[in-house]
Amino acid sequence: MIAAFRFMSLWIVTSVAVQLLSPGAAAADSIRDAQWHLPFLRISETHSISLGDRVTVAVVDTGVDASHPDLANAVGSGSVVNGVGDGRTDSNGHGTSMAGLIAARGQQDVVGALGVAPRAVIIPIAIPDYGPSSVSAGIDQAVVMGAKIICLALTSSDDRLLETAIQRALQEDIVVVAGVGNRPSVGVQVPANYAGVVAAVGIDQAGNHADISVAGPEAMLAAPAVDIVSTDRARGYAKGTGTSASTAIIAGVAALVRSRFPELKATEVVHRMTATAIDRGPPGRDREYGFGIVNPVAALTADVPPLSAELSPSPSRAVGQSDPPAGGAGGLGALVAALVVVAGLATVVGAVVLLSRRAR
Repeated sequence: MIAAFRFMSLWIVTSVAVQLLSPGAAAADSIRDAQWHLPFLRISETHSISLGDRVTVAVVDTGVDASHPDLANAVGSGSVVNGVGDGRTDSNGHGTSMAGLIAARGQQDVVGALGVAPRAVIIPIAIPDYGPSSVSAGIDQAVVMGAKIICLALTSSDDRLLETAIQRALQEDIVVVAGVGNRPSVGVQVPANYAGVVAAVGIDQAGNHADISVAGPEAMLAAPAVDIVSTDRARGYAKGTGTSASTAIIAGVAALVRSRFPELKATEVVHRMTATAIDRGPPGRDREYGFGIVNPVAALTADVPPLSAELSPSPSRAVGQSDPPAGGAGGLGALVAALVVVAGLATVVGAVVLLSRRAR
């Protein structure tokens, strides 16, 4: 029971929407209709630009039920930490729900659940619990298996082993997204509060900060987290609330961006998402929305200047915060200094000429 509670801590299931024992169009259509986050984020528009092709997303979680019809051909071979298997089964349902939010492909047209990046490939990494040793081992497995994005829809305990695993993933050019945590927790939780991690906060259907989501200065991006419908184990569906959902959705958007711009480094992918986010709350980055609500259409289409090649953020700095570009604040300061020197020389020359005239 303790393990089950830990697994569900960021994804509180409020109802089981449908059990697909005998899939029917009417029942499955209601699933797509209930996925309010899709029109909210204008996902249909993004799918005319990018579907997440060729991008691998590791879901470090409870495993993924690869037999779900909406996940057909979306789940690759993964691994089981401290066990035997390929991660393609799920005794809990949490990992399957996260995989569905990222890459569910439905069954036909508008039937069944749809993910943000339906042509991304899920690498299921099953972990026995959310302890730091298990999560760090799962992250290392994701790195070995070539993941381009790691979804950590979980919270853990602060541990040097876990922080080091996060840094290794960042150094391997992987986008790491983690949930900030749910109330009654206070403050952004581990590992979302580690430098370089995209800390996902939650919003409701009105675009307001979700009551269940914690807040803190490490918050980076916001996404839907209330009454989110996704796939569940045993070929079913579930409706849940929590920052697990916002984490998986943002991971899906990152997959869209990495597919559309395969040449971009992970830091540039995150920069593109933060630079195009819809600002809410106080201007600029804040505790409840981070840089704002993730905006997939803008992230895929906007003209976003790259981070400075010399000063791009390292894993020890906050991703998405760029330094002044060349010719910006630094270049202006040099120009002003030069003008001051010239003005000073002109003053000296003028004084010498004046004294020379008086001497005559």
